[in-house]
Amino acid sequence: MASNNPARGKEERLWGGRFDSGKVHECLEKINKSIDIDQRLHKQDIEASVAYANGLRDAGILTKDETELIISGLEQESTFELIESDEDIHTAVERRLRRLVGPAAGKLHTGRSRNDQVATDTKLWLSDACKPLADNLVHLIKRMAERAEQEVDVLMPGYTHLQKAQPVRWSQWILSHAWALDADRLRLTQVAERTMSQCPLGSGALAGITHNSMHSVADRDFVAEFTFWCALTGVHLSRLAEDLLLHCSIGFVQMGPGLSTGSSLMPHKSNPDGVELVRAKGATLTGMCTSMLALLKGLPSTYNKDLQLDKSILFQAYDDLNLALELTFAVIDTLRVNSKKCVDELEPSMLATDLAYYLVHKGVPFREAHHKVGEVVKLAEKKGIEISGVTLKELQEICVEFDENVQKVWSFESSVEQYQAYGGTSKASVTKQINAIKQI
Repeated sequence: MASNNPARGKEERLWGGRFDSGKVHECLEKINKSIDIDQRLHKQDIEASVAYANGLRDAGILTKDETELIISGLEQESTFELIESDEDIHTAVERRLRRLVGPAAGKLHTGRSRNDQVATDTKLWLSDACKPLADNLVHLIKRMAERAEQEVDVLMPGYTHLQKAQPVRWSQWILSHAWALDADRLRLTQVAERTMSQCPLGSGALAGITHNSMHSVADRDFVAEFTFWCALTGVHLSRLAEDLLLHCSIGFVQMGPGLSTGSSLMPHKSNPDGVELVRAKGATLTGMCTSMLALLKGLPSTYNKDLQLDKSILFQAYDDLNLALELTFAVIDTLRVNSKKCVDELEPSMLATDLAYYLVHKGVPFREAHHKVGEVVKLAEKKGIEISGVTLKELQEICVEFDENVQKVWSFESSVEQYQAYGGTSKASVTKQINAIKQI
């Protein structure tokens, strides 16, 4: 692999014959070089060059011996140092090949441009990168399902508008995030398939073998789509992180060992900084997606040097999201759930909807039932008591359909168990979700 601290030397540039002097202005030298970034394409540039050598042999450009010589040079394991004139990874690979096999290396670039090279290399890199991302997603999703199974009997408040709404299972909460990430997993599969749907290698600068060669050498839709995928997945991780931070603050959960930091001033603090930074990655990944789209906006046809900058966006998005996935897995894996605190935060007022359903079962239209229960809530607030403390007599003064069995409403367990439909909060429904995720 190319060194991060390469040795420097001088050699002819690939395009040097056009100019009287090989000298390049220092500013142009700095802005034009991309080797520090695109050296990550080293493996893919070798793979594409091997395939291209075989293609040139089939086309009669290379002899069998030349092909074998070139491929042996490309695949040779040895120290690979960068020199001053290596603008990019393609230049470096070709220079090294020429040093190893001699003049035959010059034939490899027949019909090929760095335009189609870099498009091909980037597609290959992205295809390779999708697998570890998918693996990390699957590991996280399955661990979330395992935690849901472990804590399936824990009840907690469900929130809307950051206000307590209805009782739910803790498992239902974590599975809601697991399903969002599973949708991301499926989208990533589609991104990978579309990325490899065409190979621009052999298109040269703008003529070649795809549906439209002018399009293929300049196409970076696959990079834009991947950065969007990273942004969306980052947003999903950010929302999970925000929930975790709120739950930490309330006391529902506690970070596992090694996943909090301290304060330089306050000795008692245990700060969930890692989760906060995962939340922040949702913002920076969105910015990278926007940067990629802005980079493409307004470009004229075929290749333009602007596209050199897509790799820094692509690699950074990949690195940031992969790290966020790994950190999130570590958090979920060791998260401590305080089941007592979860239950203690349940309030009878959260069963107001159940009280309305009670009237619905008595034949009262839901809108009327909703209004009647609103009056019950108002009465409880006026008296400074819980809704469950309103007497049967007072309930019947509001609606005659209330009777003695209304007391059965005041059960949090019964509340979550009533939702038996697929995806509901009953234990059976949650277990079906868990089993479905285990099959991923």
